[in-house]
Amino acid sequence: MTQPATTGPFPFSAIVGQDDMKLAMILTAIDPGIGGVLVFGDRGTGKSTAVRGLAALLPPIKAVAGCPVNSAAEGDVPDWAQVHDHSIVEKPTPVVDLPLGATEDRVVGALDIEKALTQGEKAFEPGLLAKANRGYLYIDEVNLLEDHLVDLLLDVAQSGQNVVEREGLSIRHAARFVLVGSGNPEEGELRPQLLDRFGLSVEVESPKDIDTRIDVIRRRDAYDRDQAAFLADWHDADMTLRARIVTARDALARVDADDSILRDCAELCIALGSDGLRGELTLLRAARALAAFEGDPAVTRDHVRRVAPSALRHRLRRDPLDEAGTTTRVTRTVEEVLA
Repeated sequence: MTQPATTGPFPFSAIVGQDDMKLAMILTAIDPGIGGVLVFGDRGTGKSTAVRGLAALLPPIKAVAGCPVNSAAEGDVPDWAQVHDHSIVEKPTPVVDLPLGATEDRVVGALDIEKALTQGEKAFEPGLLAKANRGYLYIDEVNLLEDHLVDLLLDVAQSGQNVVEREGLSIRHAARFVLVGSGNPEEGELRPQLLDRFGLSVEVESPKDIDTRIDVIRRRDAYDRDQAAFLADWHDADMTLRARIVTARDALARVDADDSILRDCAELCIALGSDGLRGELTLLRAARALAAFEGDPAVTRDHVRRVAPSALRHRLRRDPLDEAGTTTRVTRTVEEVLA
């Protein structure tokens, strides 16, 4: 049994409420192919706390010692990486922040042209995308991200590869991560191209209930006053959740989804008018991950119904004749189609 840490991020299991956000992050931990999570809502609602807490409770990844891109095997280490010790070590799941003011070189990495030309070496300083490989890339205020970084992230998210080209020289490395973005919709909208790349979208708000707010304050105060004791108190809950996630990962490929479920996904997306097929595919993957998490052998209509708002709310076209919010429109359509 893993021993409790004496220091670390706020435990994921100790986060009060915000069930939609926590479930979305759990589903992407079970199946990273879902495509990440977009969290829109008030400041101070636990968005970054949830990302760090989830990464901390996940099993450590196995990587080549000293590899700057967290390669899982010796054969995956890029040729430019100067790795001398190819032993496999365990390290925590990476969580990397992408600040709004980051330069392109800091994000993708910097290529030393002079050294490459004079010494014939591929001298490369890895960027944030290298550090985030096999982990999480977190962007706060993602809706304020500069356009050229948005375009860059779209390319990497599509290919799973970061390619840096300067003066005819080319460097590439794996860059597969769960993208988590957060922001306040009142401060600007997200470009549709990037919005569509997020698998799931959730809306969070500050709790309105007094008792819930008191519970949040009590737990945070206990964590701040005695971090080691608080982590010990929540260790078993986090380890139980870790075991469920690991079990769900192993079971994911065996979870069946028959044609009736595929029809439900297609009918929902047609009824909502979502563009392309990414909506159906994400809906199916999220429903399968939920079934695996709950230990069910097959996807049911109930699984589809429960993940539909988070999988589809950010894929809807604006309807000037319908003043209802996107969540309301998805919920209403789900009730009509999957009655």
